[in-house]
Amino acid sequence: MKKYISYIYVILSAVCWGFIGFSNRLLTGAGVSLGNRVFIRNFGTLLVLTVVFGLFHRQVFRIRWKHLPIFLGSGLISILLLSIVYFKCQTMCSLSVAAVLLYLAPSFVVIFSAVLWKTPLTKRKIIALVVSLLGCVMVSGVLGGDTTASWTGIGLGVLSGLCYASYTVFAHYGLARYESYTMIYWTFLVAGLGSIFFADFKTLPLAFSGTQGIVGTCGVVIVATVLPYIFYTKGLEGVESGRASIITNIEPVVETLVGVFVFKEALTVWTVLGVACVFGCVILLAREGGKTAVKE
Repeated sequence: MKKYISYIYVILSAVCWGFIGFSNRLLTGAGVSLGNRVFIRNFGTLLVLTVVFGLFHRQVFRIRWKHLPIFLGSGLISILLLSIVYFKCQTMCSLSVAAVLLYLAPSFVVIFSAVLWKTPLTKRKIIALVVSLLGCVMVSGVLGGDTTASWTGIGLGVLSGLCYASYTVFAHYGLARYESYTMIYWTFLVAGLGSIFFADFKTLPLAFSGTQGIVGTCGVVIVATVLPYIFYTKGLEGVESGRASIITNIEPVVETLVGVFVFKEALTVWTVLGVACVFGCVILLAREGGKTAVKE
């Protein structure tokens, strides 16, 4: 039962991450700049976590300083650098291309797991990886041919995938020494403080001057950052890292469904097939996870 709860945590994290596009669209519509969106997401998350953990989990504020490099890596690379390069990639490529490049992350995680921790590459895991990536391509609309990209943008997209994958790597080492809440808090302490250098405080009030900005801020901080990172990090306590990363490919499916039902975007045959592929891979991995660890 605990194993399946961990799977549920990972699935919930992907669902919450799927609302980041919706929140960012609201903030962009409110006139909030890229630097301020990065600041709002990371520093806002730091403030929320500080209050919550200060009230209920004060033990997260204590770490051994020799482990600080783990949190510097997860905060600066996995969170802050990811935000910067992914948002920049979106300005140089179509959103669909940027999304597909970001979701190279599970491939990187599977490779990292095999090299760093000698995790076996099972046939089922490889099949699930290929099917989930194919599903992301279908959902993104790349197969429709209406995409744009530049070599610089593609490079930034691949880098965003590496940054995205790196959180799973850093979390692997962090969770070996601390509980999940400590891993999350110190990651965002680093990312939040680092994001100060990207903020434009003169225009920052735009995010709080109207309903659209306020809803976007709450969405990007609480729904698309605080909750999913808590769920995902908790899920990593019971789900192997490569498998967990593949399951998060549910995120673009959620983003697509939000686009269809909230922004009235078209629902194509490719989208439906892509959704089926992604959910199929999750079922495939969950069934394997329910078997013995020897088969992992």
